[in-house]
Amino acid sequence: MALFSGDDSAPNPRAGRARRIGGWLVSIAVLAACVFALVPSPYVIEQPGPVFNTLGNVQIDGKTVPLIDIPDETTYPTRGALDLLTVSTVGDRANLPNWFEVVSAWLDPSKAVLPLNDVYPVGYSVQDSNDDGRIQMANSQKDAIAAALTELGYDIPRVVTVGALTDDSAAKGILEPGDVIVSVDGKSVTSVLDMRAVIAASGAGKPLPIEIERNGEKMSVSVTPKLSDENPPAPIVGVYPSIEYTFPFSIDIQLQNVGGPSGGQMFALGIIDKLTPGELNGGSKVAGTGTIDGTGVVGAIGGIRQKLYGALRAGATWFLAPKSNCNEVVGHVPQGLTVVAVSTLKDSLAALKAIETGSGVKSLPSCTGTASG
Repeated sequence: MALFSGDDSAPNPRAGRARRIGGWLVSIAVLAACVFALVPSPYVIEQPGPVFNTLGNVQIDGKTVPLIDIPDETTYPTRGALDLLTVSTVGDRANLPNWFEVVSAWLDPSKAVLPLNDVYPVGYSVQDSNDDGRIQMANSQKDAIAAALTELGYDIPRVVTVGALTDDSAAKGILEPGDVIVSVDGKSVTSVLDMRAVIAASGAGKPLPIEIERNGEKMSVSVTPKLSDENPPAPIVGVYPSIEYTFPFSIDIQLQNVGGPSGGQMFALGIIDKLTPGELNGGSKVAGTGTIDGTGVVGAIGGIRQKLYGALRAGATWFLAPKSNCNEVVGHVPQGLTVVAVSTLKDSLAALKAIETGSGVKSLPSCTGTASG
């Protein structure tokens, strides 16, 4: 006896057609998603880069050499690490990451996705970025040596000079490489940070008096700053300032293919550790970042979240972070890493002393506040 009339096994033409159409739509959607994923995006990706122990060795032209070499002074054994962190950038105007890479980076807390124009403004090439980075690295090394030796009691004479001019420099035909900058807007400058701060405060579009020394002769000139292509724009005169110190002995810092100023703090700590008995870090693996000026002031850097993950992956358990970067640190510290907030080289040395002895580590200053997006 049949409970229902009709034959359930009979084909339904409409249902079959609907399934075929649905399958085509799914296939088209998948294909469109795949094509879209491979389309170049207007972004670049920042991710953790190589890690260098300032107490260790590096490869230079196929040879193993100390990252910090002090050939003419007595140096002392070190242990553990004082790691310098870097950030690698994936993509530029000629090689943009695709949307699949960008979405993957958005989901990875160790990476950051940034608008292309924020990293490479229009007219600012990869070569420009590399050149700027090399000058910043050279300056940071000299500043680190000055800060370390000043901390150790040496008197270090110093002058700010014009290292080079940008292609579109407002100072072209006025300033020359090698000029000593005596004062800007009537204010004496003894560091690159001093010079930049005075220019930033002066604004753009009005003449800025600059006193220089060229070939031993003092001169007064005037440069009208213009706004940079950065976001946000800042007043600039279009020079790469450099600082020249007179050191009592030679300290060689050797590191290839790394640019920027953010290694300054760790260079200074590595120098002090090598020139003093004992171990600053107590043999622990400590990482850190931050610019430094010749007086030992530690400044903010970019890419600190990526550096936190780079430090953890390299085995560090402690991280020395510029206090001025704390708003980017809060809420983004990977588990297993303890961050100490520092503002000066003395702060960093005090933190390392606590880490070495184990006394007072719980009271070390940490980053507090509100996490930023």
